[in-house]
Amino acid sequence: MAALQLAAAPDPALGVREALARHLRPGSCARGVLLLATLWGSGARAQVPFDVVRVDNVMAPMRDGVRLHTELYRPARGATAIDSAFPTLLLRTPYEIRGDEIVRQARAFAAAGYVVALQNIRGRYRSEGSFTKYSVLDAPDGYDAIEWLARQPFSNGRVGTWGRSYAAHTQADAAKLNPPHLKAMIVNQGGMADAWDHAVRQGGAFELGREMTWVWQEARRETPDSVARARLEREKVEDWYQQLPLRKGQSPLASVPEYEAYFLDEWINEGRGPFWDRISLAWKPYYAKTADVPMLHLGGWYDIFLRGTLDNYLGLRAGKRGPVHLAIGPWVHGGNGRTYAGDADFGSGSAIEGFEVAYHLRWFDRFLRDVPNGVDREAPVRLFVMGGGPGTRDANGRLQHGGRWITGSAWPLPEARPTRYYLRAGGGLATSPGAVEGRTTYTFDPAHPVPTLGGHVSNRVKDGAYDQRERPDFAGSRAPWLPLKARGDVLVFETEPLDRDVRVVGPIEVVLHVATTGRDTDFTAKVVDVYPPSADFPAGFDLNITDAIQRLSFRDDRPTRTPVVPGQVYRIVIRPFPAANLFKKGHRIRVDISSSNFPRFDVNPGTGESPATSRRFVTVENSVLHGGARGSYLVLPVVPD
Repeated sequence: MAALQLAAAPDPALGVREALARHLRPGSCARGVLLLATLWGSGARAQVPFDVVRVDNVMAPMRDGVRLHTELYRPARGATAIDSAFPTLLLRTPYEIRGDEIVRQARAFAAAGYVVALQNIRGRYRSEGSFTKYSVLDAPDGYDAIEWLARQPFSNGRVGTWGRSYAAHTQADAAKLNPPHLKAMIVNQGGMADAWDHAVRQGGAFELGREMTWVWQEARRETPDSVARARLEREKVEDWYQQLPLRKGQSPLASVPEYEAYFLDEWINEGRGPFWDRISLAWKPYYAKTADVPMLHLGGWYDIFLRGTLDNYLGLRAGKRGPVHLAIGPWVHGGNGRTYAGDADFGSGSAIEGFEVAYHLRWFDRFLRDVPNGVDREAPVRLFVMGGGPGTRDANGRLQHGGRWITGSAWPLPEARPTRYYLRAGGGLATSPGAVEGRTTYTFDPAHPVPTLGGHVSNRVKDGAYDQRERPDFAGSRAPWLPLKARGDVLVFETEPLDRDVRVVGPIEVVLHVATTGRDTDFTAKVVDVYPPSADFPAGFDLNITDAIQRLSFRDDRPTRTPVVPGQVYRIVIRPFPAANLFKKGHRIRVDISSSNFPRFDVNPGTGESPATSRRFVTVENSVLHGGARGSYLVLPVVPD
C-alpha cells in the first residue's frame, strides 16, 4: 500500500480530515492507518504517517568483500514492515548513526513512506575495514551502497541521498561515479570542490584549528585503547596549539597512529599535487562525470565549506539538466535551523522552518515520488542577505543584525557591480585612490599571532559572527581583552560613516601590493561591518563578515612554494569567501590587514620553511602599499537598491 498523500497543497481553510477526504487517491486503503496529518508548508503534502520499524545490523557488501554496518528504517503497520517497494533514502557517515538528529530524520522519513538506510563508512563503529579520513574508497563504497539498496525488494529503484558535512562529502563521492539508481540529492554544507583551496588548505596555509581539533576529538572517541583515550582526554588540544609543529610520535596523537598519519600528511603536503587531486578531496575534476540528478546545495555564510558549496553549484549547474538549486543562509556549520551565528542574531525568518523533515521531504517528494509540489519551478538561487536590523541587544545578549531572504536566477547576481574601495594613508577606505604612493609597515611576531575570533571555522574553534575583541573563551586571546584593531600588527582601513545603505552580495577580493623583510610571510584580510556606539553596545560592535589568508610564497595560485625576495614588492589577491550583507547607513565598511589568524590557520614562521616542520620563528617587517599606481584595494559586489 502506498503512502496516502495530497497531490497539491491542502486548502488551509479545510480541516485535516476534510482535506484528506477530498484528496485521497482513488482506491487507497486507510485501514489500520492513524489519521493524523502533518501539514508541510505551501506546495507540500499532508501525510498520513506509517508506523516505523528499525532493522538493525544489516551488513551491506562492498565490491572488495568488506561489509558496512547499515540500519534500515522501514514503513510499517504496527511492528511489521510493509511488504511493498518504496523510494529509498541513504545517509553515509563516519559518526554514530544512532544520534538523535539522524534518528529523528530517519523515523520521520520512514513514516512518510520512504525506506531509510543509515550506514557507517568503512572502519567506523560496526563497519568492517580500515578508516582513513577522506578515503578514496568512499566513492566506490557509496556507489555500491546505492546500487545494493536499489536491488532490495523494499526499494522501487529510486534512491536519494542527504546529509551534512562528512555525510555531504560521501554523497559527492558516490555521485562522481554516476550510480544508475541515484535520483536526487540534498548536499548540506559539504562536498569539497577543492580541499587545497578551501576547508583543508587556503591560499597556501593549513586549516590547522579545524583539522587538529577534529583529529583529536575523533581519535579519542574511536580508539579502543583505554590508555590512549585517557591521554587524549587529559591533554587539551588547545594546549598543544602552543607546541607546534607536532612531530611524529611526539604528541598524544602518536597513541592512535592512523589518525596522526592522516593529519600530518595533510599538513606536510602543502603543494598542489596527486595528494590533493584524489577523488575524495576534489569534486571539480568530476563535474562532467557526476550523476545528472536534481541537487539542492545548502550552505552558510559562516560555514567552512561555503566556497565549495558555491563552486559546486556553478560547476554542476552548467551542462546538467538538473534542476540544481542553491540556498545560502546566515549559518555556521550545521546551523540551518538557528536564527543566530555566534553573537549575532538574524531574525526569526533566517532559520529554515521544519528543516530536519519538511524541507527535505519537499525535495524528495518531488523527485522521488513525482509529487507536483512546485519545488522545481522555484527560483534556483535563494540567499539570505544579512544586516538591516535594529542593532540592539536581544534577550540572549546577541546583536540583532537582522536580514532578509532574496531569490535570483543565477549566482553571482547579475545586477551586482564590482566596486573598488581603496586603502588610503592614515587608515581611510574610499572609492577613489590616493594620488601619492605610500606604505604602512608593521612588525609581525609569529610567536604572538592574531587570535581567531569567529569566521568560517568549525569544531572547537568557535565559528560565526563576533565582536572583534579578544576574550578569554577564544584560544590565543590575551588580557586585557582589547579590540583586535588596537593591535600594532593589525592594519585598519575604514570608510567614513555611510550616508546610505550599501548592499553587498557576491564574491569579494582584496588586492594588495606588499613587501616583507622575511623569507616568507602571510597576509590576511577581514571585512568588518562597524556598528557605531549605542546604549546597548557603548564601544560599538565590529562584526566580522568574511576573511581569508594568502601565503606569499604561494601567491598567484602557485602550486608549489616559490622563494620570496625580502624587500621586493609583490601584487597578491586575497579571496575571502563570498558574502551577503547590508552595511547600514551610519555604519562603516572596514577591512583589516594582518599576517595571522590563529589557530584557524597555521602560523608562517618567516623563515621560508613550512610551518609543518620549522622549529624557528623570525620576526618580520611587513608593508602594505596604498595610493599611486601600486595602490591596494578591496573589491565589493554592490547591489543597487
